[in-house]
Amino acid sequence: MSSRPAAVLLVVAALATPALAATGEYLFHAAGCAGCHTAEDGPPLAGGRRFDTAFGTFYSPNITPDRATGIGGWTRERFVRALKHGERGDGAAYFPVFPYPSYRLLSDDDAAAIHSYLQSLPPQHHRNRDHDLPWWLARWMLHPWQWWFMDDPPQPPADAELRRGWYLVDALGHCGECHTPRSSTGVSIRARYLAGTRDGPDGEKVPNITPQPRDGIGRWSADDLAYFLETGALPDGDYTGSLMSEVVDNTTSRLSGEDRAALVRYLRSVAPVEGP
Repeated sequence: MSSRPAAVLLVVAALATPALAATGEYLFHAAGCAGCHTAEDGPPLAGGRRFDTAFGTFYSPNITPDRATGIGGWTRERFVRALKHGERGDGAAYFPVFPYPSYRLLSDDDAAAIHSYLQSLPPQHHRNRDHDLPWWLARWMLHPWQWWFMDDPPQPPADAELRRGWYLVDALGHCGECHTPRSSTGVSIRARYLAGTRDGPDGEKVPNITPQPRDGIGRWSADDLAYFLETGALPDGDYTGSLMSEVVDNTTSRLSGEDRAALVRYLRSVAPVEGP
């Protein structure tokens, strides 16, 4: 008799997996995982995409469920620790080019749902590539960096729709990882939140997305911004390009209309800051 509850829990867990994976698929797209973890002309999510930064060249890892080269052997607990706390299976820290400073704001349930979705995908056997970093940037430095510089995360707004928009921007979408400039220690400068930067990923300029009217989105209507997030069309009739086109294709165009509206309302509510 004592084994029956455990057996029931196993059945319930098995039945819940498809629904959890479906939720995870939506969150996976909202979190922008596809673009970063797929190299040009490479297998989906098998890693190898190159990122040139001020701190060296990084290559994204395989996040398919291949047991030898991906995350097929990862428990849900290990995945959540990696995603939210930047911790590897051996206890070492990940470099923050993996945006766990933003993903730490995810709920454990949402992180677990993303894990379920990834585990439902076809495995791709593709070995990870070592980063190309300067001699002085050692992994042992990361735990002190996490302890010293990852301060208490910002608190979400009280309003329910604004809180959902904040969650989409700051946690899932991790927009600040590109749109907020960094200090020499690699920490986002909160006083210039979403104000853009001249030295973004791959050396590209990243625009100001605060409601600043001169060089931000202050002159955009809510409809302009929502339509941009759905289609990539700018108010002047042109279309976005470069990395932002991937964000639209892989992330913002896949959000529900309700979530896009919440995201728009949140962006229009933040403090306007002049761009770089």
